[in-house]
Amino acid sequence: MSSLHSTASRPAPSSAAPSQFAATIAAMLALAVAMGFGRFAFTGMYPLMVRDHLLSVDGGSWAASGNYAGYLIGALLASRMPTARAAATARIALVGTVLALLALALPVPAGVVIAIRLIAGVLSAFGLVAAAVWLFSHVGNHRGAPLLFAGVGVGILASAEIIAGGNLAGWSSPVMWIALAVVAAAFVVIAWPALGRDYATSAESPAHNATIPGLVGPWPLIAAYGLAGFGYIVTATYLPLFIRDALGHVDPIHVWAAFGLGAAPSCFVWHAAHERYGTRRALSVNLILQAIGVLLPVLVPSAAGYLGSAVLVGATFVGTTTIALSAARHVAHRVNFNLVAVLTAAYGIGQIAGPLASTVLMGHSHSFTWPLVSAAGALLAATLFCFL
Repeated sequence: MSSLHSTASRPAPSSAAPSQFAATIAAMLALAVAMGFGRFAFTGMYPLMVRDHLLSVDGGSWAASGNYAGYLIGALLASRMPTARAAATARIALVGTVLALLALALPVPAGVVIAIRLIAGVLSAFGLVAAAVWLFSHVGNHRGAPLLFAGVGVGILASAEIIAGGNLAGWSSPVMWIALAVVAAAFVVIAWPALGRDYATSAESPAHNATIPGLVGPWPLIAAYGLAGFGYIVTATYLPLFIRDALGHVDPIHVWAAFGLGAAPSCFVWHAAHERYGTRRALSVNLILQAIGVLLPVLVPSAAGYLGSAVLVGATFVGTTTIALSAARHVAHRVNFNLVAVLTAAYGIGQIAGPLASTVLMGHSHSFTWPLVSAAGALLAATLFCFL
């Protein structure tokens, strides 16, 4: 897969604008399925599967880590993906994600659940990298980045509300997995035609190709992004679980939906901040706010603190991706490897370490306090790399 910076292009003339917009919507839906459903629906389903005695808490932690390991494997494999195969790879990832959702509806042992989550992680990484490469390099629409990454929040919000509705209706976990697969399949059907079209691209305009101020070098960017993966994942994995008994009659999945609701529009804010203030300032502010959000349940252990955490972490974690992957396009020429894929792999390593470290820390403290403190510390450490 060629570097994104080398194939950048501007939107086509006005006559082609509608098809480019359709392509951006298709890419957004691809991320909604591959990431919002394929990766993060498990966060909402995890406590319900524990409730239905389909998983133990430890089994769920291993399933989460298996998913993040798969994400790392997928990122490494995607680094060898030719740009010309991006659309086909995205289609494979989408179909595979729907099948993985269906597979979780089967009465299988914990070991099989872990294996399914690992495969789903591989598919999520394929979907993210392929959709981004297809939109930026094949379609030629870098300005579609915030809408593309908003797909993660859209998928989280949609899947969370499906889970909340199913829980209210008294559905079992397997029925909810089937419902999630059906809605994800509908998104795939909408995105499918655009992924098969050819798009004429032209040279990027000098204004849009201008260097972003305050760029962070490739290696500090990789380090910061990897630490960010560790930092957000404790909240993203365990939020509904550790607040399930704290909200009275309020279904904690609604707090997880707020996570997605904060994520979707935030991509536009962080994209604008990145272009105006530069990588160093935008990314460091993003990471500091994210650290505050991660710590809120410890500082304010109440419904307000949990909701504030969901909104603040949700409003920053996809923003980190929006900034980092956009910044990568401007510094990719400094390295001889695919920077986007390596960034995705570094994030995957952080996500593997997060749940495993949390399991160890919870084993000693029997609470989520130290996992959240360590996650916030990782995010603050990531800010330091923004200034190297």
